[in-house]
Amino acid sequence: MSRGLRGLLLIAAGLLPGLARAAEIDGSALSVLWGVPFAGLLLSIALVPLFAPAFWHHHFGKIAAAWALAFLLPFAAVFGAGAAGVNLVHALLAEYLPFVILLAALFTVAGGIHIRGNLHGGPGLNTAILAIGAVLASFMGTTGASMLLIRPLVRANDHRKHVAHIVVFFIFIVSNAGGSLTPLGDPPLFLGFLKGVDFFWTVGHIHQETLFLVGSLLAIFYAIDRWFHGRPGEAARPDPTPDTRSIGFDGQVNFWLLGAVIALVLLSGFWKSPVAWSIAGTPVGLPGLVRDVGLLAVVGASLWLTPRQVHADNQFGWAPMQEVAKLFAGIFLTIIPVIAMLKAGTQGPFGAIVGAVTRPDGTPDPAMYFWATGLLSAFLDNAPTYLVFFNTAGGDPAVLMTTLAPTLAAISAGAVFMGAGTYIGNAPNLMVKAIAEERGVKMPSFFGYMLWSCGILLPLLVAMTFLWFR
Repeated sequence: MSRGLRGLLLIAAGLLPGLARAAEIDGSALSVLWGVPFAGLLLSIALVPLFAPAFWHHHFGKIAAAWALAFLLPFAAVFGAGAAGVNLVHALLAEYLPFVILLAALFTVAGGIHIRGNLHGGPGLNTAILAIGAVLASFMGTTGASMLLIRPLVRANDHRKHVAHIVVFFIFIVSNAGGSLTPLGDPPLFLGFLKGVDFFWTVGHIHQETLFLVGSLLAIFYAIDRWFHGRPGEAARPDPTPDTRSIGFDGQVNFWLLGAVIALVLLSGFWKSPVAWSIAGTPVGLPGLVRDVGLLAVVGASLWLTPRQVHADNQFGWAPMQEVAKLFAGIFLTIIPVIAMLKAGTQGPFGAIVGAVTRPDGTPDPAMYFWATGLLSAFLDNAPTYLVFFNTAGGDPAVLMTTLAPTLAAISAGAVFMGAGTYIGNAPNLMVKAIAEERGVKMPSFFGYMLWSCGILLPLLVAMTFLWFR
């Protein structure tokens, strides 16, 4: 356990005696200054690796913990230990731990599957891998598909000079857009499923948008990769991967464990149980507890059953998972007042944003919902952002799936598609970046990546607005 996380848990223990006096945050009474720690953490993620990479590599966990404390301690001083404790425990138990446990399960299981043999990366093969990943993402999650395919994709291109653009498009397609068709694909859609949205509603209402975005990205990628591939000296380096082994899979037991992960996630959505416990004001239901304990058991089973050689061949390590866990611990804590201010609607500091999604006649504007949800999802966690605008649009799944179906489609598409806007828009983005960098790929900086997303994604999203969300 990192020092930062130990510190936060000790603070939580110290705050627990005052929980009886706690109350939910009234976002309308908060100043925008409460968002400074969150903004500071985002700027740290963007700038410190650029100007002090060695310092960031050794201390990013401490930086995230410092920004978390910069929110938590003043909040406890102003609103009381009870309120701070309630919100800390809620963020850990209801949001952060389920999030990290699911990521860890998918990361471990996918890391135990090795695609052996030497794939020779070129425009055709790379495009095919991205297309396969887009399909898998909606059934095994963007994290599972990303962790399964990023290693063989990088290995297939380890003889090439330019690889960063391949990883960038992988993030666009596999880590984000491909997960838009089912609740298994991306956390925002799973939250909608838990709120009562039908399992197959999304595939029935945004499949055209998904096909347009994924198809366009694949075509653009093929053209760019073909241009790079044809440049002199692009494949001049010797291929470090031998051609002595046939193409196949090692660690097949993890396919069964992946099925167990999917079953546990679905079970927690379909199973309704009145059994629940309240921990410092946060309800912990039996279905969620069974899911999380089951996922931890899957992690243990995967580590026990996967041969060591498979992990060695995959160059499996915990560094990418540790980076995501530490950074998102800070994000989940510092985002608390930001989400509260958004939930306050037009009465809160961000009332202009919430008010902008409604037309003068009082009806929702799908185009504005698409962009408001999407732009905030690119910089905030896309799951709570989805819930904010889901509730802003009324929060009744029966109405949203029928009368307001264009609005729900816009919210769903914005949350999933625009999670690719920055490295922090979706957890797999950072994990893919970390794995690629471990294997020697020089990835774009935070702002360098945004240049790619603005140049490639932005025109496609504008076109989608006029085609489907007017």
